[in-house]
Amino acid sequence: MLTFWMQRDQGLCLLLVLTSGYLVSDAESSDYSEGISDSIPSAPAEPLPEFQLEPEDGFVVKNRPVQLRCRAAPATQIYFKCNGEWVNQNDHVTKESLDQITGLVVREVDISVSRTQVEELFGLEDYWCQCVAWSSAGTTKSSRAYIHIAYLRKTFEQEPLGREVRLEQEVLLQCRPPEGIPPAEVDWLKNEETIDPAQDSNFLMTIDHDLIIKQARLSDTANYTCVARNQVARRRSSTATLIVYVSGGWSSWTEWLECNARCGRGWQKRTRSCTNPAPLNGGAFCEGPPFQRVTCTTLCPVDGGWTEWAKWSVCGTECTHWTSRECQAPPPRNGGLHCSGSMMESKNCTDGLCTRTLDPGIGVTVYASLVGALLLSVVLVLCVGVLAYRRNCRHLHGDITDSSSALTAAFHPGNYKPPRQDNPHLLHPSAPPDLTATAGTFRDPLFSLRQGADDGLHKIPMTTSPLLDPFPSLKIKMYNSSTLSSLELPAEGRGDPELLGLRRVGVGSTMGSTVAWDRDGYHHGGHYTMVREPGHSTSATLGNLGGRLSIPNTGVSLLVPPGTIPQGKFYEMYLIINKWEKTTLPSEGSQTVLSPVVSCGPSGMLLSRPVVLTLPHCAQLDTPTPDWTLTLKTQTHQGAWEEVLTVGEESLSSPCYLQLEESNCHVVMEQLGTYGLVGQSCPPQPACKRLQLALFAPRAPCLSLDYILRIYCTQDTPHALKEVLELERSLGGVLLEDPKPLLFKDSYHNLRLSIHDIPHSHWRSKLLAKYQEIPFHHIWSGSQRPLHCTFSLERGSLAVSQLTCKICVRQVEGEGQIFQLHTDIQETLLPCSPIPSGGTCLPSSQVGPYAFRLPTSIRQKICASLDAPSARGCDWRLLAHSLDFDRYLNYFATKPSPTAVLLDLWEACHQGDADLVSLATALEEMGKSDVMVVMTTDGDC
Repeated sequence: MLTFWMQRDQGLCLLLVLTSGYLVSDAESSDYSEGISDSIPSAPAEPLPEFQLEPEDGFVVKNRPVQLRCRAAPATQIYFKCNGEWVNQNDHVTKESLDQITGLVVREVDISVSRTQVEELFGLEDYWCQCVAWSSAGTTKSSRAYIHIAYLRKTFEQEPLGREVRLEQEVLLQCRPPEGIPPAEVDWLKNEETIDPAQDSNFLMTIDHDLIIKQARLSDTANYTCVARNQVARRRSSTATLIVYVSGGWSSWTEWLECNARCGRGWQKRTRSCTNPAPLNGGAFCEGPPFQRVTCTTLCPVDGGWTEWAKWSVCGTECTHWTSRECQAPPPRNGGLHCSGSMMESKNCTDGLCTRTLDPGIGVTVYASLVGALLLSVVLVLCVGVLAYRRNCRHLHGDITDSSSALTAAFHPGNYKPPRQDNPHLLHPSAPPDLTATAGTFRDPLFSLRQGADDGLHKIPMTTSPLLDPFPSLKIKMYNSSTLSSLELPAEGRGDPELLGLRRVGVGSTMGSTVAWDRDGYHHGGHYTMVREPGHSTSATLGNLGGRLSIPNTGVSLLVPPGTIPQGKFYEMYLIINKWEKTTLPSEGSQTVLSPVVSCGPSGMLLSRPVVLTLPHCAQLDTPTPDWTLTLKTQTHQGAWEEVLTVGEESLSSPCYLQLEESNCHVVMEQLGTYGLVGQSCPPQPACKRLQLALFAPRAPCLSLDYILRIYCTQDTPHALKEVLELERSLGGVLLEDPKPLLFKDSYHNLRLSIHDIPHSHWRSKLLAKYQEIPFHHIWSGSQRPLHCTFSLERGSLAVSQLTCKICVRQVEGEGQIFQLHTDIQETLLPCSPIPSGGTCLPSSQVGPYAFRLPTSIRQKICASLDAPSARGCDWRLLAHSLDFDRYLNYFATKPSPTAVLLDLWEACHQGDADLVSLATALEEMGKSDVMVVMTTDGDC
């Protein structure tokens, strides 16, 4: 028994008694502490107890109790409290020591928790214990330690099954361990040896404890056992025998053997063997015959034979005659021998009495006849040629024009030949067709529509020049007092006409309104339209004050700084996200598209200063080593894609600057057009793309037993998710969970989707395959939008309304994501919103100073202070370093005002959170106090 006296309130005494087996409450312990402090005012103040060892969670294995231990200093008393009740003092084992360094009392207490104590606790709450330590300063409680009764069932929920697979086939051995606390850990044994995937990369263990053999080898023929273990027991599944067989394959045919008959009919054959490969482990033998035999015929050789000698010829001028024979009785065939001997014989036919004479008159007559015949042939040929020439000249005479009239007439771009009067196909034979069309007159590389009061309509040849290419679906109608003509430019054109001096009549940027030309042009009335899809494009009329075009909820924007457009000029500028199915993509080979393909224009306009185009991308860039080779590409008027620059390989000839951020890239450029960002893995590490996984289902109520789950796999950009949400909204789909991110490696492995833990008592999967796959190149190319897989389920009855399952999505080799789905399909859910999560609702266009966070006056003073080079380096180069824009400083150095371009880029990078604090901080670090004063007085810092 411990007795304490405490003096309080003019002599009132309170006796606290700590009896064996009972403890004071927390409130009483605080009174106790106050009493001690009041009664001993001279004692040094002790700190609160600090636990050096706190009780840890434990499991009651069979009937062995759990030992809980805690240690605290300084501590006058330590006791355990379990489930809100104090543990009997006799159940505590206390040790006390003195800390040699601090001199404080260290107290350590142990207790034992038996299986009976844990089982006596009823209800949903787990059994827990914690320590309470006292010192003169007060009490301290430790964290709670939870005690569970450990167990491991004997029966596996699913055991592996033996299989026979062919060589190099992928094998899946499934295992679901028995239920237990703590959850069992699973190992796989191959012929009683533990499989370590780190040692053999051909093995892969999934999060569901399945064993995957990527490519079955002959050495993988073995007995496989799934072993589950925890603190209670170790369970073995039944052994599954895996046999990797090799089906036989034929070798190549040998060459045909020679015919076995040397003369006449015989046969020849060729053979093959079942050794490519030879069948193993019960593999099928090769189908078909091991040899082929065909008949053959060898022609027998026939030697040639002489015919009889022919009759002798008449006696010739040489006083000889001759005779001949041929080797045709029979002729030699099939390699037979040719006749031997001479084919011709001659001999003297006058027995040496012949004399040779010749009449000279006969020779002269013959030669004269030949010369006369030759001259006659030449005369006939000349006559025929002259007649043919005259006939041709008569037919051509009617189409020859007078050369003098051609020289004196005005020049026309096309030659016109008058039609013949007998042509029935001409409606107006007297009026020649006009081969020109009303168009604008060209001025330098640009043109504006003209109409003079005294010169009528100007005409130019109708050509396929890119100067006539409009921006999409642009239609220009022109009127004058005498005629009405219309020039409609096709939407397929890649270029855009440069409309100098275009000025909007009226207020706003409504498409299809009337336009007027400024004092440099001659056209004063007109109408144009541009067909565009809502949500994927925007446009505005901008002038010298600049502005910003933004496509809401896509991350795509175009910043046009002040001074980009010359004073007095106005342009109808546009920004369009090209549809994937309506454009060719800039990727080639192993490249992948990382951003939307965006067109900004008009593409032919001249810019006085660079503009900034912002594109979202899905490249994973937070790796310590560069995994990407990133290239910006542009599309030419002919539709081909050309490289603009490769990040990290810029030179003085590079036409733009590209600033990379985690999820966006900002392109500082001086030429409008169509652009896209592509990437390629940079060895040796494979690059990763950021994907989004979105799970959709039909909107309730559902009167059918069928239930469809759709999982979309899109690039992690706001525009890609927006497309999916708009598509599902049209289909009546509901987004079941927030989209989940997934990294997709350039490893040539497919994306695999599988569904697990379906309550089979109420639901049934209608798919025969255990999983579905999206091919690697479909995702990596970035050219197919949107990609999704469908899981078809069927309810047992209409009364079933709850669905609980897991959907696993992962690359065959890599990390994955799991959708833990628990939904009530009868709930009335709203269709998915077309606005992506995290999207901002910025206005589509901002014109003039309201589009910029930095006022013009502050902007000019910052440029005046930093543009001039400083010997100490405190100029625009230090500002670029402070803003992290110093990857390639030579680009900014070529501009008349490098600071102005840097500030434009800062505006584009901070369009959503453009407070001046970050810029002011950078200037303050540079020591520009004079600029800071200007920003403080003139700006909204």
